[in-house]
Amino acid sequence: MSQRLGEARRPVRSSRMMVVIPIAWIVAVSVVDVLAPPHIHLGPLLVAAPAITPLFGGPWTVGLVAALAVVAQTTIGVLRDPDELLSANHEAQILALLLVGASLVVFCAVRERRAKELRQVRYVSETAQRIVLPPLPSRLGPLRTASLYLAAEAEAKIGGDLYAAVRTPSGTRLIVGDVRGKGLTAVHDAALLLGAFRFMAHRRADLGELVAYLDRSVCQDLEEPGRHGETFITATVLDIPDRHGRVRMVCCGHPPPVVVRGGRPATVSVLHPAPPLGLGHLAHPRYHVESFPFEPGELLLLYTDGVTEARDTTGTFYPLAERITGWTEEDPDAFLGRFERDLMDHVGGHLDDDAAMIVIGRGVTSAA
Repeated sequence: MSQRLGEARRPVRSSRMMVVIPIAWIVAVSVVDVLAPPHIHLGPLLVAAPAITPLFGGPWTVGLVAALAVVAQTTIGVLRDPDELLSANHEAQILALLLVGASLVVFCAVRERRAKELRQVRYVSETAQRIVLPPLPSRLGPLRTASLYLAAEAEAKIGGDLYAAVRTPSGTRLIVGDVRGKGLTAVHDAALLLGAFRFMAHRRADLGELVAYLDRSVCQDLEEPGRHGETFITATVLDIPDRHGRVRMVCCGHPPPVVVRGGRPATVSVLHPAPPLGLGHLAHPRYHVESFPFEPGELLLLYTDGVTEARDTTGTFYPLAERITGWTEEDPDAFLGRFERDLMDHVGGHLDDDAAMIVIGRGVTSAA
């Protein structure tokens, strides 16, 4: 909390220091104008002071600087020639300062109100996202996990990225996915799928049957009254056994997992991809369960396309496998922290799409 308060105070202190610039400008213009020859008038330059103040100040600060500019313009007229104060030219300059100052004050007030509304919308969006998508527990049986959801900063809409994990008698089942679209509809679809997954993950012995059930759940929701347009969800569903063994997986149009072995990433091959959830009624797919090895000391990386489609300033996508090559962190939290920093460095600190990331490490299993 103290760190957040400190971060909030720094911009306030900085803006107070910046006020010195327009005030110094007013003083400088006033002094030079009073000392200048009678045929030289620098008063119109005073408008620059309130004009630059909105860059760092609010309506009260802009109003103060504008008032000082008007006082300075009046003082210049009195000191140069009292009769000039009543001239049409001097009155026009004062009137122009008043109009510019008032306009800038209104502009700053509207800007601050909209910024406050946007902060409130983002706060509500992030709160709703945390409720629908809480972080995964750090331990799932013999698995160590770290999860992260990064909201896009381009807009305040809630995204549809999702993930969840359910413990079963023999292991852990996970899902990671991405709903087409944004907003409340995407959150509704994500919550529906997560609820169906948590309810059925330990009731369906076969992974293919579980994915078929999830597809039917999404399709049935699309048939509800009031639903318009096409919606689908890309997803990968995994079954990770507690004892050493191969991870079983069904990939439904989602980016494949990556296994990191000694700093060498290997993208899991998907030989029989299934259509995204919600489109099964069109293709009537047979869900092929694929498998791949995942041993102690390795890390399993799951993610959404907000990661691989993140662009830098030149429009280059984030090269996931290339960037993480050579990373030797074995702790999921440490790996995920480096992953986040590297991704944000690539995009310059601003994501255009939501991104979800999960890092899983397998510990030494017991005989249980």
